[in-house]
Order: sequence, then structure tokens, then C-alpha cells
Amino acid sequence: MIRIDTYPVEDSLLGKSKWWGQPDMPEVLDYPEIMVTDDDGDTYTDPMTFLCQIRCEDIAALDPEGLLPHEGMLYFFAALDYFLGDLDTPVYPGMGEWQRDYFKVLYSPTCDNLHTHQIVNEDGTTATLPAETMTFTACEEAGDGVRLLGLPYIGEVREAMPGYLSLLQVDENDRWPLTFHDCGTLNFLIRPDDLRQRRWNQTECYLFSY
Repeated sequence: MIRIDTYPVEDSLLGKSKWWGQPDMPEVLDYPEIMVTDDDGDTYTDPMTFLCQIRCEDIAALDPEGLLPHEGMLYFFAALDYFLGDLDTPVYPGMGEWQRDYFKVLYSPTCDNLHTHQIVNEDGTTATLPAETMTFTACEEAGDGVRLLGLPYIGEVREAMPGYLSLLQVDENDRWPLTFHDCGTLNFLIRPDDLRQRRWNQTECYLFSY
């Protein structure tokens, strides 16, 4: 079980583990998008929010069982605009288990030849939050905070999704600001066998808030 802490930095995080910012991905991976239908009935695609990329060698020493890859890069995306304060967005995934078109987990077996995906607003300004560096430490199996592996912190999530590990737990943070209504978490969940087989497309996502 691995705790993640993040800190603002001014240094370039190209090809490194980072939270927010712009993802550095190989050309074989497409940036995930979501199909949006606005109030006028118009349909278009919108990029998902990039949460983080994890350089797997950074967490290898904290994962002696080899549950996660120990090389390459792991990427997490989700439709988080509403929870980052954009209350007018037509995309609201809802509470409980999310449909799979609202999130994505991607993996690259190599960290070579990565290209930064620049996501910008219509006026050309950066559409993402500033990148933050990530540190990793060992922690208990089912704690709060931002974490890799273990079980979800909230018992109701464990009861709703029995047999699943928490691949990534995302907690609220006023500094970003990220809120899940009132004291909640978002868990990327995966069954142990799917994790061992690296079946990232079998990941589920579950939002809980009190």
C-alpha cells in the first residue's frame, strides 16, 4: 500500500511522476476523450481531466509483491471538471459506480520517446492545473488520502465493490480545489486477477460522498 503526497514545483516534470499538468505519452496512446451532449443537443468530444502519471520504477521498492508494473508509465484520467468547480459542465458522472466512458487507465511499457499533450482552452491558455511532483511512502491497507493499492478507505465502497483492490484512491483537496460534494473519495478499482494480467480496461470507478 502506497501513500502519494504532491507538492508544487517550478522544475520541469517531463517524463516524471506528476499530478495534474500535461501528460507525457508515447504516440501509440491516444489522449482519452468523452462524448458530450450540451443543453442544445449538440454533440462533441471533450478531453478528460488528466489526474496523474506514475513512473513505475518510482514505486517498485514499495511494491514487493509486484502487483503493479515496475517499469513504464501508468496514466489516470477522469471526467472531473464538475468536481474541480466547473458546475456548468454538461458532464456529471454521478454518484456510485461510473460508466466506463467517464474514466480511463492507460499504461506504456516504456518511458522513452514521450510527447507532452498540450490541452488548451479556446483562448489558448492552459486548460490544466499546474503539475505537482509526487512522493511515495508505505502506508496502511485502508487509509484515507491519495493512495495506490490496498482497499478503499470508506467502508461503503468496500461493501459495494467486494473483491476489488483500490488501484488509485483520490481524496478531496482544498488546495486544488477538488471536492466530491461533501467529504468523499473517488476510487479506481480493479480485481486482483485483472491487475496481475494488466487488464487495465477492466478497471471500475466509484464515487462516494457522505
